[in-house]
Amino acid sequence: MTKKKPTGRPPFAWTREIEDEILTRIMRGESVATICATTRDDWLPSEVTFYKHLSSDDGFAQRYARAREAQAHREFDEIRQIAENAQPETVAVAKLQIDARKWRAGKLAPKVYGDKLDMNVSNPDGSLKPTVIQLVAGPARDDG
Repeated sequence: MTKKKPTGRPPFAWTREIEDEILTRIMRGESVATICATTRDDWLPSEVTFYKHLSSDDGFAQRYARAREAQAHREFDEIRQIAENAQPETVAVAKLQIDARKWRAGKLAPKVYGDKLDMNVSNPDGSLKPTVIQLVAGPARDDG
């Protein structure tokens, strides 16, 4: 009887070297899909394996979040370069590139680059307790 050959990828051995490579490339602006789908890097995991590992390893998830924040800072830094290199005939393209980077930076690091406005009103002591304002009516004025 002939042994049947296994199909698909062999079981993946996750290492710190693999994590470092992926996170470095994310910080440089590459997407997870691009990193995991590149055939020249067949030593890297598939996209599905990456996301499974991300959801099961809290330490890696924290490092991934920091890499995404670094990616946001990089995207934001690129805005200035794009603006400085824009020519009159490339202004529309530059504006699109800048808007895309602003949007991404706002999504990747909303506390730093997001558009959210803080609508909370705090008291002088810093608490968010409701403040009671008392209006006192006095005698009517005759300005006339």
